[in-house]
Amino acid sequence: MYLKKINILNYRNIEESELVFSPKINLFWGNNGMGKTNLLDAVYYLSFCKSHLNAIDNQLIRHDTDFFIIQGEYVFPDSIAKVSCSVKRRRKKQFLYNKKEYERLADHIGRIPLVLVSPSDSSLISEGSDERRRFMDIIISQYNREYLDNLISYNSALKSRNAMLKNNDYIDETMLEVFDEKLCANAAPIFRERTEFITNFIPVFKDFYRRISNKKEEVDLRYLSSLEHTELRDKLLQSRAKDKYLGFTTAGIHKDDLDMTLDGFSLKRTASQGQSKSYLVAMKLAQFVFLKQISGKTPILLLDDIFDKLDAERVENIIREISEDDFGQIFITNTNHEHIDKLISNNSQDFRLFAIEEGKVTNK
Repeated sequence: MYLKKINILNYRNIEESELVFSPKINLFWGNNGMGKTNLLDAVYYLSFCKSHLNAIDNQLIRHDTDFFIIQGEYVFPDSIAKVSCSVKRRRKKQFLYNKKEYERLADHIGRIPLVLVSPSDSSLISEGSDERRRFMDIIISQYNREYLDNLISYNSALKSRNAMLKNNDYIDETMLEVFDEKLCANAAPIFRERTEFITNFIPVFKDFYRRISNKKEEVDLRYLSSLEHTELRDKLLQSRAKDKYLGFTTAGIHKDDLDMTLDGFSLKRTASQGQSKSYLVAMKLAQFVFLKQISGKTPILLLDDIFDKLDAERVENIIREISEDDFGQIFITNTNHEHIDKLISNNSQDFRLFAIEEGKVTNK
């Protein structure tokens, strides 16, 4: 599967662009702020029905215009699919697959698997546990529809429970029990799927890190959940008084986390910028391999300015990894022409080079 061409109109700083891509490597070169990341974000949007950069669709519309449109044509082994999205101010978003609108946008997730590596991945290390849970959820939801449905249902019940707890003037104990039942029913399969995912993911991730770092450090990753030792029903009962006092739910799979370590110590506290970047790239390349193996589809790989903060040896190792035949279509942005030249010279696969300036894209 690959993205053959894309049409973009009024998306962020891209006024209008029609591009035809290589099924293998597509390189985008330009200075910062020119629109490279925006172009990758448009490709991301067609897979996830939303932007990676901004959760508010109206803020993605180009200044002084009233709408944006993104259209993509995908080539599968036995078919061609057309995906389009249009967002107009004060109108409902329209998302179509082969001209048919989805009843639920969630039904599109997984049809076009995609992995993005970007500078914002640093939040996986620096920010709270919600970022690390989101990492797991994005991967699992692309191949397990039941998991996504359970997650949506869990979050809906959690939102309702928290709204009731916040209004501490009156708490309906019967409704509280109903919300607890919904949380428990959805939490158990989510916990099981996350556990299975991490167990299978870790060996692939560690192998990528060894190759990127030339075995200079040892990394590890561990799934942390209170459900490992206690049923959620018991946790909710134990914390009910505290929840009423605080006004929100303090126990559940929405508190799960990932423990990231380097040579046995906390990654956040001990790793250099280059080590942290290597860790994140290894996680994302492992995500790619994992999705490919379990779904049977080769994801699209987006690499946004990934060589920053890495020494020449690690850059060389990453270029070698992504040049392997195991990877399908790749989109790479960079401000350093030297990295682009190295990718081209080290790669015999089909490639196309694009230059971006002030939102305008030209094929070089």
